[in-house]
Order: sequence, then C-alpha cells, then structure tokens
Amino acid sequence: MSRILTLLFCLLATPLAAAVSDPALGSALTARLLSAEDGIGPGGETVSAGLQVDLQDGWKTYWRSPGEVGLPPEISWEGSDNIASVELSYPAPSRFDAFDIQNFGYSHRVVYPLTVLLRDAGAPATLRLRADLLVCAEICVPETVEMALDLPRGGGLDAESAATLAEWIGRVPGNAEDAGVTLEQVHLDETALTLTARADMPFEAPDVFPEHGDRGAFDAPEIVLSDGGRSLWARLPVVGAGEGPLDLTLVDGARAATVRADLADAPPSAPRGAGAGTGGGLLAMLLVAVLGGLILNVMPCVLPVLSIKLAAALQAGEQSATRVRAGFLASAAGVMAFFLGLAAVIVTLRAAGVAVGWGIQFQSPVFLALMIGLIAVFAANMMGFFSLSLGQGAMTGMARAGSRGGWGGDFATGAFAAVMATPCSAPFIGTAVTYALTSGPAQIVAVFAAMGLGLATPYLAVAARPGIVRRLPRPGRWMRTVQMVLGGLLLLTAVWLLTVLAASAGARVAVLVAVLTGAMLVALAARRRTAVVIAAGLACVVAGAAVMPAPPAAPAAVAQGWEAFERERIAIEVAAGNTVFVDVTADWCLTCKANKRLVLERGAVPDALAGLVALQADWTRPDDRIATFLSDNGRFGIPFDAVYGPAAPEGIVLPELLTESVVLEAIDRAGG
Repeated sequence: MSRILTLLFCLLATPLAAAVSDPALGSALTARLLSAEDGIGPGGETVSAGLQVDLQDGWKTYWRSPGEVGLPPEISWEGSDNIASVELSYPAPSRFDAFDIQNFGYSHRVVYPLTVLLRDAGAPATLRLRADLLVCAEICVPETVEMALDLPRGGGLDAESAATLAEWIGRVPGNAEDAGVTLEQVHLDETALTLTARADMPFEAPDVFPEHGDRGAFDAPEIVLSDGGRSLWARLPVVGAGEGPLDLTLVDGARAATVRADLADAPPSAPRGAGAGTGGGLLAMLLVAVLGGLILNVMPCVLPVLSIKLAAALQAGEQSATRVRAGFLASAAGVMAFFLGLAAVIVTLRAAGVAVGWGIQFQSPVFLALMIGLIAVFAANMMGFFSLSLGQGAMTGMARAGSRGGWGGDFATGAFAAVMATPCSAPFIGTAVTYALTSGPAQIVAVFAAMGLGLATPYLAVAARPGIVRRLPRPGRWMRTVQMVLGGLLLLTAVWLLTVLAASAGARVAVLVAVLTGAMLVALAARRRTAVVIAAGLACVVAGAAVMPAPPAAPAAVAQGWEAFERERIAIEVAAGNTVFVDVTADWCLTCKANKRLVLERGAVPDALAGLVALQADWTRPDDRIATFLSDNGRFGIPFDAVYGPAAPEGIVLPELLTESVVLEAIDRAGG
C-alpha cells in the first residue's frame, strides 16, 4: 500500500482528464466510480479505483463489521470486460448510535478503495460494478446502484481522482507496526472484552472496533488513558456472543490498525479512573451496592432472615453488653464471609467460561435441597422439637447462643441470612451486580463486599448500641409463643422451597427430599447424637437431590393471559405495529411473585396487558436463551420486565419493583 501511495503522490500534478463514471442515484445517496488512471498503460496489470458514496444528511452506511445491526456493502463486477477480480477495502469507520444500538460505518461521504486486477495486462477494460448498500437514518433502506467506467488503452494519472483515492487509501487500517501501536493484553469472557495497548505517539481520541464472527457484538467502550496518553485500557461489554478469531481495529484520528488478538486467561487490571463511564466510578458503585444490600433487609425474600434476626435479639436480652456486641459482630462477619465467598466463586466460574448471574443458585436442585434441610433444622430447633448443642462449630447455635461463649452459631446465622437474601433483586442490586459482572475480579470482590456490608448493617447497628436489646420485653412464657410462630414461618419457607424444587427438578425429587428431611427431624426428636444426625441427614438430603434424575425438560408453563417467551417474536410483533410486554420470572424469585400479585394482576394493568402481546419467560430452570436475553439487556438477575413497541423498538426496561403507574406509562410510551 505504501508503494501505491508513493506512486499516486508522485504523479498528482499530471494534467489529464478525470476517470469518473456517470453518477448513480439512489433514494438517499449518489454513487460513482473513479479511477486514479484514466487508461491502461503498457503492461498495466492493476487499476486503482474507488467506489464513492455521497449520503444525504442524517443517513449512514456500514463498515465490513456493521455492529449490532446493519449490513456491509456487497459488490459484483459481472459483465465487466477484461476484469479478473475486484477487491474492496474499508476505511476506518466511525461509531454511531441508532435506538441505543452501536453501529460502525460512515456518514456524509465514503470512498471504498478498489483494487482492480486485469485479465489481459495492458489491454483496455470496462468496469461494470453493481453495489448493494444498506443506508439508515430513522429507517433503513436497501440501495442498489449500477455504474460503468471505461478504461481505454493509454495510461496516465488524474490529479483530483488520485488525491481523493490517496486520502481514502490512507484511512484503511494497516498493521500495528506501521501505526506505531502495540496490543499488549486481551481478555474476552461472556460479559466483557478487556484490552490494553501502547502507542509510540500519545493517543488523542482513540476508539476500538472488535470483530468476532457474524454474531459478535459489543457495546461502546470505556477507555482510560495513562502514561501521558501512550497507554490505553479499554473495556467493552459483550452484547452478542461471537465465534472464531477476534480482530481488533484501533482508530485514533488519522492512524488506524487492525490486529488479530491472542486471548489471555485473565483480564488486564483496570487502571485508576476506570469506571467513570458507568455511574461515576468504583466509589459511586460501592455506595450503590451498600444501599442495595441495605434494602435487601426489607425485601419479601427475607422472611426467614427476619425470623432469625428477631430470635437472636430476643435471646440476647439477658446477656451482657459485651456478649451482645460480640455475637452481632460475629453475625455480621457471617454475612460478609458469604458475600466474599460468593464473589470468589463468581470470579472462578467466569475464569472457567461459565455464565453467572444473581440468584441462579436457586436453579440448582442440590442447593435447594440443602436449604430445605437447613431451614427445617432451624425451624424445628426454634419450635423446641429438639435441643441443639453443637458447640464452637455450630451452624445455628440459636438455642444456646449465650452458653460457652461460642460464636460459631452467631457467625452461621449471619451467613445463612445472607444465603436466603439472594433470591431478591432489590433496587440498586441490579445496577451493582451488572457493574460487577462486567468488570474485573477486583471490582467483583469490592462490589459484593459492599452489598454484604449493606445487608449486615442491622447487625452492626446493634453491635454499636448493644443496649437496644435491653429495651425488648423480658423473656417469659410469651417468648415460647413467639418462637413457635417464627418456627412456623420458617417451615412455610421450607414448603415454598419444596415447590420451587418440584418445578426445577420434578415432583419425585421434591417428595424424596421432603421424606428424607422428615426422617432427619424424627431422628433429631429422639435427642440422640444431634450433630451426627444433622450432618448425616443433610448429606442424605443433598445426595437424594443429586442422584435422583430430573424429568426431561418440558415447555415452561405460563400464566393465563401470557404466551411463552420467544425472543424472535419481539421484532416480528413490533414490525407489525404491536406492543410487546416481556416478563422474566422464576418460582424462586419472591420479588417476581410480589410484582405479579401486587401489580401485574391488579388494577388497570391486566386490562392493559390483554390488549398487547404478553410474553413470559420462566427462568426457574437454567435456560441459555433467557440468560443471553438478560445479558444482552445488561442484566444478570431477575425480575426483568421490558416493554417494546413501534415507538420503542429497543425496549423500555422497567425497575425491579413495579408500580401500576410505571407499567402503564411504559406501555403508552412504547405504543406511541
């Protein structure tokens, strides 16, 4: 390419007639062929030509990898004379948005350089070119233009056409060495593409355009420059999963380079200042995570958590201030330990290429069986069916929290409370989790620790003011009644988890787990070897859920008035002028159940849903289609509700907690 540019510039001043075809007119563009040579010189084998496209204001056309939507140009030279092949090159693109969708291409004018190879060297030729282009503004229009350019025998160079071609050939991305750019480290997982690069001359306004197969798509990059602008760090959220090799085109003003990426096992560390494009930086996101964790304390999924907290407070009434403070600090430590452990598991799974999300552990029959067994133990102990005495290593320790000075039960109580809070997606939790799961390991750990801190705040408040528990009524016979009520509520929670297990793994698994749990409680009531019985019983419950085969996956049942979710239906119905409401739910998501009972099935909302296409996606069982849909919308947990329509083809995403006014307003906006 450098030799071509040298030849063009050396001959710019030659005053010969321009080799330009007649213009071809489309509805939103004008196209023409131009050639640096006005003829074929003796022995000439190639011709430097270009496809010039002038677009009307507001219209754009596409690069070879158009982004989330769009089509690259296609050319045909069928019917040409003395033309063996035509190779089309692509100048570096620009980024533009259409309905919040990332696209790569050109506006106003683009000249696609063409390298034309002659069949017979030195002989005259005629290039007849047909180009199929997609141009978009508020709508997209396919354009087909046909042009012809005669190249007689003779040779020579036209200054104006040569200058135009030289400019656009110079915009075609070259190799990294010529551009003075070095790609250092690249990491790609299911959530984000992260990379670092260095430049000989400082970056000024860089951009990154990834190419990862036909389906690969990425959101706008977050870019941080350091070392005087010579070092670049970028993170691009994954919108669509691609396949095959990954090519990266780095563009910075007049320089551009395309590099084949060699993927690393781990993402490069985020530099100081990363995250400024996602809500004000890591510090702001940590505050959001703390607030989300605090709100989890009052979400509908924390019924067993509230029972455990209240029982712990009642039993602490006769203890010293020092013991109360130590016990509640141990519970707070249990909450933090769970969230830090969850962060470690997520980092490990992501490194192994496994998709992860908030609350998806409730899709696991083994996890559900373990929770059912533990809740049954808590409930039976609270109701006095047996006396739990597990010493320092106790998982509950609630019956003797004050004895022996052991805090193992307090620690386990906090950890268990954190586990039972995870089926909820409270306000701010979705934002924090999305930020964490599209960031590096350090950000994941920090955000999950902040959520744990928010959830542990009530324990920390009591630890700071242990005198609060002395204001509770003194223990008496009434306490027995309270414990029976709280134990009953925990049993109701276990029954609810059994229904979730039945939906996830089948009725046979749920019945087996229920029978094994009942047998464990009967053995505990015999008051013999309590610790051994609990350990053996929980092991049998978990083993039963793991060994019993689940029934074949069947189409998910949907509520009356809803249709089963099919992502393709959204675009089809919107194109037909219809409004679509999508509800992603699961039997284990109590926030989803609250939205259904309090909003989607009450007031004016059911009538509004009856007049549109209502699609329900059941995520009780793992479903890659639903997981991909959530990820494409920047979510990693549920509930998720969105409304699509002619006025909102990209969708209006609703908050985690629905209200009637929010739903009706979104339906009106989407329908136009």
